[in-house]
Amino acid sequence: MYLEIVSPEATLFAGEVTSVTVPGINGEFQMLQNHAPIVSLLQKGTVKVQGDITIEEEFQSKFSKGSNGETVLDITSGTIEMKDNKVIVLAD
Repeated sequence: MYLEIVSPEATLFAGEVTSVTVPGINGEFQMLQNHAPIVSLLQKGTVKVQGDITIEEEFQSKFSKGSNGETVLDITSGTIEMKDNKVIVLAD
């Protein structure tokens, strides 16, 4: 599935991933390929991305590696939309 992570400053990441886990306002949830369409608010927490991804050099400082090898981005709030195997995370 295709993931875009967008902040007010720039698009931090855009590319193919295998899964995305986000901090929803009612708890953490994960999306995989062919997930049902969803729109949700996000709270302070961690966005976890699984897959063989490459972060542009100018944004690498915003990301880290998680304990399970996933790529991790800490956010304070945001929204997420999943539709037709495309996930858009608008993150603060």
